Amino acid sequence: MGFHTFDAEKADRLERPAVRYRWVSGEEVVGALTAERADRPAATVADLGSGTGFYTDAVAPHVGTVYGVDVQAEMHAFYREKGVPENVDLVESDVAALPFEDGELDAAFSTMTYHEFASDDAIAELARVIRTEGRLALFDWSAAGDGEHGPPADERFDASDAVAALEATGFEVLSASERTETFAVIARVS
Repeated sequence: MGFHTFDAEKADRLERPAVRYRWVSGEEVVGALTAERADRPAATVADLGSGTGFYTDAVAPHVGTVYGVDVQAEMHAFYREKGVPENVDLVESDVAALPFEDGELDAAFSTMTYHEFASDDAIAELARVIRTEGRLALFDWSAAGDGEHGPPADERFDASDAVAALEATGFEVLSASERTETFAVIARVS
């Protein structure tokens, strides 16, 4: 289960707002990251599995810095050709080995890529690089879905899988929901 990586040769398919926002809206992602204490908004954020930067671009105007993290150099090449906002830095890395200092990030998010990196090592790494009280927002294809969209159902997790993995690593889960074909889990580093 899991670890399916999107085919970079089909990167242009990730740039279709009517399709992408059907499952997760840009406002939903921004809201999950900026709903922190008013005295300390998320300023430094990582987009885990940023791909072509579709959701990175939605978040960038609302934070100081976004790190677009992806394991595929081809995705970063596509993003550079499209145009990368000034406050976005592209980082080629696996989520299980992020090049950030302890507590460097105020928040991190993943849209439709949790199934690509879900592992104990990756979750522990996120707990290391996100500051105490910082947020993690996961939106992904759910194993409870019918599998008509996204990766095959046997490569997916459901919200309860993500919650269990996060809680086992010390995250406090703030909300978890199953939707038609996707799930959303918002957690905080304790």
